[in-house]
Amino acid sequence: MRTPHIELDDKNKIAKTVLMPGDPLRAKFIAETYLEDVYQFNTVRNMFGYTGTYKGKKISVMGSGMGMPSIGIYSYELFKFYDVDTIIRVGSAGAYTKDLNLYDVVLATHAWSESSYAKTMGLSSKKKLKATTKVNQALRKSARKLGVELHEGVIHSSDVFYRLNPDEFKEINEKHQALAVEMESFALFANAIATNKQAACILTISDSLVTKEVTTSEEREQAFTKMMEIALNAKI
Repeated sequence: MRTPHIELDDKNKIAKTVLMPGDPLRAKFIAETYLEDVYQFNTVRNMFGYTGTYKGKKISVMGSGMGMPSIGIYSYELFKFYDVDTIIRVGSAGAYTKDLNLYDVVLATHAWSESSYAKTMGLSSKKKLKATTKVNQALRKSARKLGVELHEGVIHSSDVFYRLNPDEFKEINEKHQALAVEMESFALFANAIATNKQAACILTISDSLVTKEVTTSEEREQAFTKMMEIALNAKI
């Protein structure tokens, strides 16, 4: 059956594991660069979804859009109506510490958020949710084999991109030990818990709130290949 946001009738055309970048063009790049025998299963609202094979393994990749409401919709529909078992967010993040440089790869152990997403959906009033341990272990092992250093820790999952107090991140970093900020993982982890599925979040540092360094939109779309390859090679 089709959902309001995914136009596919046959759930067997989506793999059990889905890589989910925020940018649908990053999903297109992953599909065209890494997957074989690719077909596109979704174009609704230009939120592109693809399925193919990587080293003989069936895998899907689909954009989530920006923010928790958007990834909340797409990840829930994939988990609930298309029998997806695991979603790995492959996203970008802003560094909260000088120890993280542009292009560093971060594995989220937990997502902390001010968001009411989990409470509103009826799941929990907790503000800190955990990634699936089994999936994180697979990502660590994949990173080691590829020789990529992983920085691990709590991620701030924010509802707001533009803050009136741009230095507020310093307090969040100190109080919650958040290494970096993005806008989706808390909702993804909530949906995985709610549907008894698996979720993880691996990120590339695209900018730094400390040094003010930034990457371009083209770099964010096509150059964050280390995290893509870690996720693709993880044995889940």
